Amino acid sequence: VQLVESGGGSVQAGGSLRLSCAASGFTYSSYSMSWFRQAPGKEREGVAIKGRDGATRYADSVKGRFTISRDNAKNTLYLQMNSLKPEDTAMYYCAAKYGYWYRLMAADFDYWGQGTQVTVSS
Repeated sequence: VQLVESGGGSVQAGGSLRLSCAASGFTYSSYSMSWFRQAPGKEREGVAIKGRDGATRYADSVKGRFTISRDNAKNTLYLQMNSLKPEDTAMYYCAAKYGYWYRLMAADFDYWGQGTQVTVSS
């Protein structure tokens, strides 16, 4: 099983980034996929989840700014991040949970990527 994130980088406040997560080694379409993030000294927090059935859920802090999507033909998960703020600075991880799942709790998830760093400067 592999989850490989990409697309992170440094951007000024108000800018945009698009993260990708390439999945392999499992039946991607059978899993709910999510993005989490972790800032230094803070707990890992859920950002967004895309259920196996396409349903979505977002953390309040990113609603209206971030969009999660998935391409089952490419086994890839995306996170479009707009209007970025300095408080969005963190390591971003994608994670997979078998079945239909809508709760953004890190302990629930089966597989994790290594993360991609996002830094937003003011």
